[in-house]
Amino acid sequence: MEQETFSHYIWEPACGEGHLSKVLIDHGYDVFSSDLVYRGFGDGQIDFLTFTDSNLDVDIITNPPYKYAAEFVEKAMETIGDGHKVAMFLKLTFLEGKKRRDLFERYPPKTIYVSSSRLICALNGDFDNTKSSAVAYAWFVWEKGYEGAPIIRWIN
Repeated sequence: MEQETFSHYIWEPACGEGHLSKVLIDHGYDVFSSDLVYRGFGDGQIDFLTFTDSNLDVDIITNPPYKYAAEFVEKAMETIGDGHKVAMFLKLTFLEGKKRRDLFERYPPKTIYVSSSRLICALNGDFDNTKSSAVAYAWFVWEKGYEGAPIIRWIN
């Protein structure tokens, strides 16, 4: 939130228990929160990957299931209107792979915010039972219509 500005209207399509949505709401954004499975938080139970509307006047910000991260990026970019943003919290290793290279060539990220610290990510927010992490994370931000090279920045 300190590094990037977003549209007032945000869709969080993998909201889980609302951890990210609550931070966005606390920062003054109007957030529509949904998930494939209802976990006690959210405005709707929606399968984001089969959602069919496009050209929406929203930014999409989420921490998608890593197994479907590339599909989430592609679907998000197809869903938003020109000039809108997609921000995904992903493992830094998302940069690797031939299949994802094709995705990055079609949709180059505008900015990648690499975490200088190893962040502890807990399944369903269960930080009490999550000790530490050897995984590097980053926020990947796309802007629909952007065609330049990605800017790499460091946070934390």
